[in-house]
Amino acid sequence: MNRIDKLFKGKNKNILSVYFTAGYPAFNDTAPTIISLAKHGVDMIEIGVPFSDPMADGPAIQHSNTVALNNGMTLKKLFGQLQEIRSKVDIPLVMMSYMNPVMQYGVEAFCRSCSEVGIDGMIIPDLPFADYLKVFKPVIEKQGLHCIMLITPETSEERIRLIDDNTEGFIYMVSTASTTGAKETFDEKTIGYFKRVNAMGLRNPRMIGFGISNKTTFDAACEYAVGGIIGSAFIRLAGESHSIDDAVEKLILSVKTVR
Repeated sequence: MNRIDKLFKGKNKNILSVYFTAGYPAFNDTAPTIISLAKHGVDMIEIGVPFSDPMADGPAIQHSNTVALNNGMTLKKLFGQLQEIRSKVDIPLVMMSYMNPVMQYGVEAFCRSCSEVGIDGMIIPDLPFADYLKVFKPVIEKQGLHCIMLITPETSEERIRLIDDNTEGFIYMVSTASTTGAKETFDEKTIGYFKRVNAMGLRNPRMIGFGISNKTTFDAACEYAVGGIIGSAFIRLAGESHSIDDAVEKLILSVKTVR
């Protein structure tokens, strides 16, 4: 069973997923970050492939992408860093990349390399859904992976149901139509969007991302979905802290709740 499916089968609330950029703050921080996050009880990890134009991301993640690229991180080197990761952690790992690095690496080669190092799924924000169905889906499924699709407050019900019918794992509910970045709380309009999607009775579980940065926003995500995804808040801690463990401990403390 895919580890993502296994996670949601065994736990249906208060799931914490954390995004980080591979090769940030330092080139060799990728594996230590994964190991530390898993050790501190994070349920799932999203590994960001650095890209020069991360259009869906806010300043913190954009900066981490620039630093990682300057550190020399590439997709090929990232797969090299992940060769032994499955001997150290067993939680779901999701690769997040824009289309450009994937196309340069080759779609089939990318999916095969993901499977070989133990990646469970992928998020490609700028992947057109039609291309996913025609080109990516058969290759992804052949390697036993899940492709996670994003929905926003502007996504139509028809589109949401199409995604629900044609993907596995979970649906990534983007809390806002703007770029990633920390928020102190969610407004009534955003909560209304969460409730509207919940009322649809979708087959796939939902995780809420973009704006999760503290106990208030994480608890809200857990109230209206199975959990929350934290990115920018952790990236800032990783850049400011003395060590990866220190950054992870500060993150867990910031969202500490009964989990």
